[in-house]
Amino acid sequence: AAAAALGLLPLGKTQSPESLLDIAARKVAEKWPFQRVEERFERIPEPVQRKIVYWSFPRSEREICMYPSFNTGAEDSTAAPGGAVA
Repeated sequence: AAAAALGLLPLGKTQSPESLLDIAARKVAEKWPFQRVEERFERIPEPVQRKIVYWSFPRSEREICMYPSFNTGAEDSTAAPGGAVA
């Protein structure tokens, strides 16, 4: 009610806090690839696995578009020193 009065939320809308599972899964997904999590821990409950996988994917359209363009670490043979393209 106080947040709505301050104009932070639309009238009639309330916001519930994130669950501890969501917060923890998001933090894990930000730091480690899911494969590494699977290798490290023997038993991960399925709801936890689903949440980590959910948070492992990009959220914004811009991040999704950039995702396939990440460099795999291989040097481009057409690039000159300093990153200039020959």
